[in-house]
Amino acid sequence: MRTIGLIGGMSWESSAEYYRLLNEFVRERLGGLHSARCVLHSVDFADIEELQAAGEWERAGEILADAAKGLEAAGAELLLICTNTMHKVAGQVEAAVSVPLLHLGDATADAVRSAGIGRVGLLGTAFTMEQDFYRDRLAGHGLDVIVPDAEGRALVHRVIYEELCLGVVREESRTAYQEVIAALVAAGAEGVILGCTEIELLIGAGDSPVPVFPTTRLHAQAAVDAALR
Repeated sequence: MRTIGLIGGMSWESSAEYYRLLNEFVRERLGGLHSARCVLHSVDFADIEELQAAGEWERAGEILADAAKGLEAAGAELLLICTNTMHKVAGQVEAAVSVPLLHLGDATADAVRSAGIGRVGLLGTAFTMEQDFYRDRLAGHGLDVIVPDAEGRALVHRVIYEELCLGVVREESRTAYQEVIAALVAAGAEGVILGCTEIELLIGAGDSPVPVFPTTRLHAQAAVDAALR
């Protein structure tokens, strides 16, 4: 089993899900008392969020690249950035290390394509929904990606940062997300990517009339597949 390096803390709520899922998937594959061989660097999300808001992505990338170097030095043989949004700086992270980075967008796109879906809705932070770095990665796999309207994007973003990253799960927010998903389906989405690692704390398969693709789970599954390959 190869050692998985996790760049986490963005937020720790979803990083905890990564850790749980990695261990569950390894146990399912190997049985007995087996668990995932992994190392975690957990950043202070307040620092990262300030840089996001200020548009200082290069500095944020330097922080994650330093974390990646530390993980490689600690024995990591493949790396995960445990957040969709910070894949904006995936190139900086990859350039800083010699071990492979398993890109979350690739793992997600593979799952969507395997389900036979071509047009997909994307939920995430405003950065993920509105900027090109993530949508273009998905489009590179042949997917047609649509996002909510401006009001829907603002709502999805607010719930992520003001509720889910703080461990707050509200039924009214679940209902609001369901309405956003319904609008995406009406616009032709055949599936919906939960493109923020916190969203699956709120939304599951039963909350959508079309398949949902939970990126934390998909990323963790791909990591275990790679670690055991």
